[in-house]
Amino acid sequence: MQPMPTQPTTSPAPAPTPLVTPRMPLLTRRQLWTLITLTLVWGINWPIMKAGVTGFPPLTFRSLSMLAGWPLLGLALWLMKVPLRIPRAHWRELFLLSFSNMFVWHILVILAIPMLSSGRAAILGYTMPIFSAICGVLWFNAPLRARQWMGVLAAAVGVLLLLWNELTHFAGQPVGVMMILVAAAVWAYGTQRLRHTPMEVPTLTIAFWMTFLTTVLMTVLAVTFEQERWIMPSDNTLWAIAYNAVGVFAFAQAAWLTLARGLPPVASTLSVMFIPVLGVFTGAWWLSEVLHWQDWTAVVLMVVAIASVLWPARKA
Repeated sequence: MQPMPTQPTTSPAPAPTPLVTPRMPLLTRRQLWTLITLTLVWGINWPIMKAGVTGFPPLTFRSLSMLAGWPLLGLALWLMKVPLRIPRAHWRELFLLSFSNMFVWHILVILAIPMLSSGRAAILGYTMPIFSAICGVLWFNAPLRARQWMGVLAAAVGVLLLLWNELTHFAGQPVGVMMILVAAAVWAYGTQRLRHTPMEVPTLTIAFWMTFLTTVLMTVLAVTFEQERWIMPSDNTLWAIAYNAVGVFAFAQAAWLTLARGLPPVASTLSVMFIPVLGVFTGAWWLSEVLHWQDWTAVVLMVVAIASVLWPARKA
């Protein structure tokens, strides 16, 4: 009589591990205060730039700001022990990044600032995230969700309101509107290009050399086209130059790029949303700029648009 075959013993299957959605990293206190400071620095800079170029050549204003700010940025990176060398093989890519991220933006915006109110310029300048989303669709294989397309539509309505107001107003400056929109669109492409760049170089190193190249370009343009208009800057212009040198080019740029990789998407979204709002209200407060209903409506539409495009999707 043969023995009955034994059934293999099987251990009970382990209970499925519940899916846990990773929590978004919290901001440290230092990151939070740095982000708040960055938002304030960029937001209130729009009326400061407006005051700085009032009665002073705009390209020269930007050139002096960068000539003073670039060495301070270099000092900050030296203290942070950031390597500054970029291999020759990456020089072409560095130039393309400089052109799309800084050359066009700084030239067109500073020339358009005298034509527009600082608040309106801020609203138009921060259409950049909307253009960036569109660039992602067209060239970088980054499709948009339905909510994000609604945000693009809201931004388009806001821009058309401001453009219509400039076209129908006797003293309107539609050229200034178009200059800032072109600057924002090119900067948007540059932002996407920077995210996909093959350069294996620290981001702060790239920012340092982009700022250097832009400083050289702005200085050449100022000497070529504005030398005959040079005058001694007023106290307001000197303060504006100092603010841009220290606050914008030495601090904000380096600090933002240092934090960008570790910030939760919601935090960076809120920062971008509040910059044009600050620009509008500080311009009205400091420079007594009159806000029309088109400005109020455009601010609301732009905040909705930026939130729709940049706010992260809820995980299932």
